Amino acid sequence: MLSETVFGTMPDGREVRLFTLTNASGIRARVCEYGAILVSLETPDRGGRLGDVTLGFDTLHEYVTGNAPYLGAVCGRVANRIANGRFSLDGKEYVLAVNNGPNHLHGGLKGFDKVLWKGMAGMDGESVTFSYQSRDGEEGYPGNLSVSVTYSLTAQNELALRYEASADKATPLNITNHSYFNLSAGLEETVHGHELTLVAGRHTPVDGSLIPTGEISSVSGSALDFRKPFAIGARLEEASPVGYDNNFALDNSQDGRLALAARVYEPRSGRLMECLTTEPGVQLYTGYYLAGTKGRGGKLFPHYAGLALETQHYPDSANKANFPSCILRPGQTCRSQTVYRFLPPVK
Repeated sequence: MLSETVFGTMPDGREVRLFTLTNASGIRARVCEYGAILVSLETPDRGGRLGDVTLGFDTLHEYVTGNAPYLGAVCGRVANRIANGRFSLDGKEYVLAVNNGPNHLHGGLKGFDKVLWKGMAGMDGESVTFSYQSRDGEEGYPGNLSVSVTYSLTAQNELALRYEASADKATPLNITNHSYFNLSAGLEETVHGHELTLVAGRHTPVDGSLIPTGEISSVSGSALDFRKPFAIGARLEEASPVGYDNNFALDNSQDGRLALAARVYEPRSGRLMECLTTEPGVQLYTGYYLAGTKGRGGKLFPHYAGLALETQHYPDSANKANFPSCILRPGQTCRSQTVYRFLPPVK
């Protein structure tokens, strides 16, 4: 079932619509035209009680003025980091906005998370498609880019995101959704107790500004080894002083087919979520810098209030010839998919 309301208006007066998708199990997803943001996602716990498993804000105004953490947003044209805000393509150097220390992050000063997309309800009653035209030179990127993301809520309790894009010039492209999950839906303030499995035996080590060195290394024997279920909080300090912010090279998604990337279990609620993707990598971010952000109901988030599983090409792929290519060329259509599947809660 699909319904539509007005979420609010932009500072320039443009109306922003909010779409609500509900399936037969009662799972409910709300998505809006600003930033193509997943505003909320309600799923049942082991007692059948619905709870919002994502972090977000109550109002459009809060998303427009205070969404520094990218809560629920679609990020692009290139999500994650590009070293020094520069890349070379076909013999020409391009200079982008620098908005994360010395680097370019999540599309720049006004990435896809900060623009108004055009929403269109699907004829099937279980999906909505958001479209955006990114102009040549926007945030420094080459080419006019047509991009869309479709959210579908299926009878199998899957929230599926399908991305599609084409351009009239060669351009790097790496789109992701930046939702933060806390599967306790308010029972726990942090994700320390969430048990995570990643289908990834390798990761991309980074330098001091979180730019990959170009190596692709084994996770064996490190705090990054989630090949078997492990509580997020068990090795946070071992991972880094600010927890996890790491890209993993997935084992099963290098050929572009939809495959399992991660599984998350929350013991208090019994909720069990799987993440599947066609992308070659996933960035695990455990939300250290969420602390002090005022979310729904005016509540301040602590450190580690939620975890993000950003399905993606590897960071700085535009500058790393040995990484899977993120270059989209004229005549090509980029298609990718990520699915968040909710399994029956563990009793």
